[in-house]
Amino acid sequence: MIREIRDNILYFDGCNTVELAQKYGTPLYVYSETDLRGRFAELRQGFIEKYPRTRVAYAAKAFFPLAMAKLVKEENMCVDVVSGGELYTAIKAGLPAEQIEFNGNNKSRTELEMAVEYGIGRIIVDGLDELSIIEEVCKEKGKTAKVLLRVTPGVKSSSHDYIVTGKKDSKFGIPLDDEVILPQVKAAIDSSVIDFYGIHFHVGSQLFDNDSHLQALDIILKLADKIRENFQYELKEINLGGGFGVTYVAEERKSFSYFIDPMMERIEAYYQEKGVERPNVVIEPGRSIAAEAGITLYTIGTQKDIKGIRKYVSVDGGMTDNIRPALYQAEYTGVIANKADAPKEQVVTVCGKCCESGDILIDNLSIALPERGDVLAVFSTGAYGYTMASNYNKNLIPGVVFVREGKDRLVVKPQTFEDLLRNEME
Repeated sequence: MIREIRDNILYFDGCNTVELAQKYGTPLYVYSETDLRGRFAELRQGFIEKYPRTRVAYAAKAFFPLAMAKLVKEENMCVDVVSGGELYTAIKAGLPAEQIEFNGNNKSRTELEMAVEYGIGRIIVDGLDELSIIEEVCKEKGKTAKVLLRVTPGVKSSSHDYIVTGKKDSKFGIPLDDEVILPQVKAAIDSSVIDFYGIHFHVGSQLFDNDSHLQALDIILKLADKIRENFQYELKEINLGGGFGVTYVAEERKSFSYFIDPMMERIEAYYQEKGVERPNVVIEPGRSIAAEAGITLYTIGTQKDIKGIRKYVSVDGGMTDNIRPALYQAEYTGVIANKADAPKEQVVTVCGKCCESGDILIDNLSIALPERGDVLAVFSTGAYGYTMASNYNKNLIPGVVFVREGKDRLVVKPQTFEDLLRNEME
């Protein structure tokens, strides 16, 4: 068990969370290295080793300090980046360039120059003018680039609108109208400096039903038919994206195989019928690797009991270290770490310290009797907490600790006031 209770104290991957809070201060992001590596092991066994010519590209946007990048390298996984900063981090961590793919709907020319110069494995084209910019850069540098075209399959997924990306009305992807996508395919095939690898799609995030993935895959296989018929060209790679849901409060997390196996069966049946070799297949899990591997520790401060309405319990962090509840009503749960086995006698609203009424971390949380100085642990904060943290109200960004089998190590120093002002000029 990654989370367990001993003598009324919450332990995480063998570490006493109250002692972690005392040692490093709060707020504090804590990650179970055992959990992170376990997710990769599950994917290695159920995808990479089960199906030849497959790859896992970890979606860096979920959580990607240098320590995580190095863990991805140690696990021999690929990485999916969406900015120059993520690309630079991957390179600095020593990830082989061939194992890096670059997504994003508005890559700058500078970012594309970085990608071409480094010789990364794939650039995933997401706009109608991007291919021509990549061509210009490649010609200037005397290099070639392997590209996939990200398409919008036009399927609706059951998730929050802010994290649904596969519907036709999306900022992501190239529309699948023949007059739009087929000229892009032709241009990629005909280019002397572009190696056209295939098609990429992503239907959304935090999904618990594989139906939208399968619908999108059927659409992509029909596109493969059109590409074969029009250009006598076989796709070298299909990227299925990610979006596999995780448990935050009461959601029932599905196994990776629930999503992967039906898609692989459909792909292999299609290519067997066509009598041609199946292309490489890639998936891009991010949240499903990092989310449940992380918790956030806070110290409880002021309380406000409004009789007949609610009781507010304030913590020393908030929307600056976890913007998701304010951004799209994400839900979390947690416990008082130093009273982890005590009866949950009160229902409270956990709020942050920012000067915003919307700075609510958890509404209607049942916990033990809270007191100033208690340590609150919020679960499943490993994805999009640290990566979306901000200095709003000039609050400091917390540090990050990795824990494994009772040992802890600091992997991101907590920000200081000097760090906060480092780039400011009088």
